[in-house]
Amino acid sequence: MLIVLDNCEHVVDAAARLTEELLARCPHLTVLATSREPLGVPGESLRPVEPLPEPAALRLLADRGAAARPGFRVDADEETAAACAEICRRLDGLPLAIELAAARLRMLTPRQIADRLDDRFRLLTSGSRTVLPRQQTLRAVVDWSWDLLDADERDVLGRLSVFAGGCDLAAAEAVCGPAALDALGSLVDKSLVVAAPVTDRLTSDGMRYRLLETVAEYAGERLDETGGRAAAARAHLTYYRELARTTDPLLRGAQQLAAIERLEREYENLRTALRHAVAERDEQEALCLALSLVWYWQMRDLRVEARNWFVEVMALGPDPFAEPGTPARPVWERCTSAPPPMTGEVLAEARRGVHLAHLACMDTELDAWQNPAAQRKLRIIADTYEPGMPQTCSSPGLLWFYSVMLTGDMDRLREIMDATLRTCRETPGYEWELAGGLQMRAQMLANRTDWAGDAVRDADESLEIYGRLGDAWGMAEALSGRAEARERVGEYRLAADDYRAAAEHAERLGAHAQVDVLDARLGSVLLEAGDTERGERVLRGVIDRTAGTGHNGAMPAARLFLAGHLGMTGRTADAGEQLRLLREEFSIAHFVVFDAFILAAEAWLATLEDRHEECLTGIRKSLVRAEDPLSAAIAPHMRSAYLTIAAMALARLDGGARAADGARCLGAADAMLPPGHVATGMERDARGRAVERVRGVLGTEAYDAAYAEGGRLSPQEAVALV
Repeated sequence: MLIVLDNCEHVVDAAARLTEELLARCPHLTVLATSREPLGVPGESLRPVEPLPEPAALRLLADRGAAARPGFRVDADEETAAACAEICRRLDGLPLAIELAAARLRMLTPRQIADRLDDRFRLLTSGSRTVLPRQQTLRAVVDWSWDLLDADERDVLGRLSVFAGGCDLAAAEAVCGPAALDALGSLVDKSLVVAAPVTDRLTSDGMRYRLLETVAEYAGERLDETGGRAAAARAHLTYYRELARTTDPLLRGAQQLAAIERLEREYENLRTALRHAVAERDEQEALCLALSLVWYWQMRDLRVEARNWFVEVMALGPDPFAEPGTPARPVWERCTSAPPPMTGEVLAEARRGVHLAHLACMDTELDAWQNPAAQRKLRIIADTYEPGMPQTCSSPGLLWFYSVMLTGDMDRLREIMDATLRTCRETPGYEWELAGGLQMRAQMLANRTDWAGDAVRDADESLEIYGRLGDAWGMAEALSGRAEARERVGEYRLAADDYRAAAEHAERLGAHAQVDVLDARLGSVLLEAGDTERGERVLRGVIDRTAGTGHNGAMPAARLFLAGHLGMTGRTADAGEQLRLLREEFSIAHFVVFDAFILAAEAWLATLEDRHEECLTGIRKSLVRAEDPLSAAIAPHMRSAYLTIAAMALARLDGGARAADGARCLGAADAMLPPGHVATGMERDARGRAVERVRGVLGTEAYDAAYAEGGRLSPQEAVALV
């Protein structure tokens, strides 16, 4: 025999006693009871009724929607399909909530319903008149559950609403107090809290608790009614500030992956905490949280979001780089080595750190630093520190070098890097900082062949230290630095091996943006090594993966490398399309160095297609950008390459009338190349075409004479020829 007891939650004790008595007296009886919590009877077997999965939820919405508005279909068009999916997701697949939403289709579109779900309790009120009152509106349904809770359960449920994306037991106890453990158990039993197992490599396995969105909104309203939100939000902020502060150091060693996973899992809570600190204008808490996330944001390529947070945090305190500027004093400890409050020089350095981190995130908007006021600020930043100060050995203090670079003081930049390494070698416990400094110097040396030093040697030492520390991110960066150094001296096969190895380390960390960048560089060196089919395939793969992802530095590099290869192999229309898409899709085209690269590539394609005047117009713009200090630091060979492209166009302009100027440009271009520079395939191609064109017009003797004249010109005189 089967007896069904429906909706037992409001008489759960009586239902339990009745069930136990019936089962004791009737040995062949089965009782099927529905309730929002277990009866707690011996032999009870639980079958949780989960929210509807999305396909079933959409079918329910389609069925009830068609009943409310004949002809309604959830897949009528893309906008309707997206809105219906959002409705089902935000209503957590709850059948009654979906039915109430479907009833609203008599007067609202799916998009209007979805947009109003932030006020769902006012919206979803049109239930059937024939059902019980507690089932006629969404609020009545949740009111019914709330009324069945005791005081501790209500208090804990209300406080749980301040979490975003759920929490673990430790967080719940920190925010909800000592009643959390027992209350969580009963709230899970009553289906008001969802519990799921989670693996934390730092603390072993545990459970994670979350509220359905509908329950969270209701519980938040109740928390506001009690006046308890301020205390709960403050406890939440304190807990997650400490989680970020104590997890940040783990990003630099063997527990790196576990630390990344923890920060990713808690990222919505960290955002919520930082948002609360900013809203409360609590500078100390905001500084500590932002600085604790600087390295995570860097590792996850979240520069745009980070920049926006830095703007908010900077506004909470004074500008540490305001005129006339205050010289920094040495700070040996991390500003976040202890909880707030910070005082004295540590507080001053924390404020400077946020400003420096913001500066480093402006790499795609460097034109914002080109006005006189911004240049004055850059000079103040550059003068604030002395080379080798301890706080400049790691981020964010290390980012000070951006200001030096942007003011064009290249000699000091080398002094800074060398002094940083000296401090790291002389200071116990600065191994990680030493590895970072070596890796940075390796990349700078690779791009500046006119500077003495061995980039591969620096990268090797950096790689050894990172490997000993167990820092996979650092190993990827060191391998990338070594690959770049090998690429610059023409060791393309070795460079490809290093880029592959770097990408493997990054892939293990889930650093997809870094993998994309490394693959773009890999595709480039494969082309240079003559493995053109594979190189082109790798570059196209990067472009496909990064389409529509917003700020990702891999895509523009991949498009630029691919455009060069396409142009050299006669596919100039395809090459032009790659450059057009690059300008259309990515804001980094406004970055002065990258803009120069794109302009030059466009000019090169123009002269290949006999648009020579257009070529010269682009080269003139490129040469202006090549004068920028940052261009000189990153790509000191730019002017030489651009004069070579100009020579291609000058040879064909006006029937060859300006071919002698083309020869002079070639002579000047060769003379101003940095010593030890190894030309890329595109540079070799451009020079070969330029020499052939110019010599073909002038003849050998006239070409040689004009070429020699060009070699004696100053850079300014050579640029004037264009």
